[in-house]
Amino acid sequence: MVTVGGNITAAEEASVGELIADGAIRAVYQPIVDLDTGEVVAYEALARGPRGSELEMPGRLFPEAGRLGLLAQLDREARGAAIRGAIASDLADPTSLFVNVEPSSLDAGGPLIDGEDEIRRHGLRIVVEFTERELAARPADVLRAVAWLRARGWGIALDDIGADRRSLALLPFLAPDVLKLDMGLVQQDTVSRSTAHVVNAVAAEAERSGALVLAEGIETDAHLNRARAFGARLGQGWLFGRPGELPAGGAPAGAGISVRRGDEGIPTGTPFNALAEGAPLRTGTKRVLLALSRQLEAEAEALSAESVVLATFQEASFFTPITRGRYERLARGSALVGALGVGMDSIPAPGVRGGQIAPDDPLRGEWDVVVISPHFAGAFVARDLGSRGADLDREFEFSMSYDRDLVLQAARMLLERVVPSAS
Repeated sequence: MVTVGGNITAAEEASVGELIADGAIRAVYQPIVDLDTGEVVAYEALARGPRGSELEMPGRLFPEAGRLGLLAQLDREARGAAIRGAIASDLADPTSLFVNVEPSSLDAGGPLIDGEDEIRRHGLRIVVEFTERELAARPADVLRAVAWLRARGWGIALDDIGADRRSLALLPFLAPDVLKLDMGLVQQDTVSRSTAHVVNAVAAEAERSGALVLAEGIETDAHLNRARAFGARLGQGWLFGRPGELPAGGAPAGAGISVRRGDEGIPTGTPFNALAEGAPLRTGTKRVLLALSRQLEAEAEALSAESVVLATFQEASFFTPITRGRYERLARGSALVGALGVGMDSIPAPGVRGGQIAPDDPLRGEWDVVVISPHFAGAFVARDLGSRGADLDREFEFSMSYDRDLVLQAARMLLERVVPSAS
């Protein structure tokens, strides 16, 4: 019941919790097709409340759950409903089921997806969708969740690419199996310079990683042609089917969607050990390293919203007012900027995300600066040699690298330590 003006009554406030408790959350499924063959290869599950109710559509259901502090519970119940419905309809290999994750679910504890044994027994192939805002807000939590999912042979999709340029910077950290282009890219009448930039970056990542590009929002033949021109192999939208019930007895399927198998989890160790092993080491003072640091920071500034910058400073005291000013400027234009050190604040400068280093952590002895973007990867790593004297005369052994795989490994080591966003 909604009162005049759309205000929520006390009875309706309780209804979200009642829907969860009563198992009244249901799933509808939208087909995902292979654009070359037209075959259905997957379905995306979308949450719904009771038919005909004020809380039927997710645009009302999820905000209300968030307002009442029930978002994580609703999100878990929505995934459960999606999986139960898929199993009941005999949806199985090689057809995949795409399910979404709300950021609050990463804080709720417990397994991200329940019923693992039943999922495996029925041969259900799961692909979990994240958005860049989840990785930017909770990098450590998302990286752990991705490692947990991959260890079970489930896939990863990054949703809404193009809605925010930051998603381009964060692509390498998730290493998705499916790259989902935001419907706004496909449905615009003309291809703008910014759209071309996004599409080219996604195509480069797909070629580099083997990921599949999926275009959302395909409703007309014009949208379909544009999706193909953008390099999409998969498509989703009203042209292929609106959200609804799954067909009885599963669905016709093509070759399915290949996913990576990974049990390695988040890399352990320190960036110096990762990059310096087997590389020529040089020795230099802090003055030399400051020049290297500013060189990488300038590159990140030029890359703007498509860069991730992560740096260690040994002690919070080395994050000086001058350095703080530089990193504040970087944070205004970058996707994510993190600064780590012993005693570092959670927000050491406006827009900068902090990270703590334990006093006995080997990372305390390092000064590292890592920059990642879709088309650039660079890092310097340095280890304090413990020399005495003036601060600027302290000596380090150091190495530079532009090897994308090594730089990304170092970046993941640091990103795992960045504190969650307060927002």
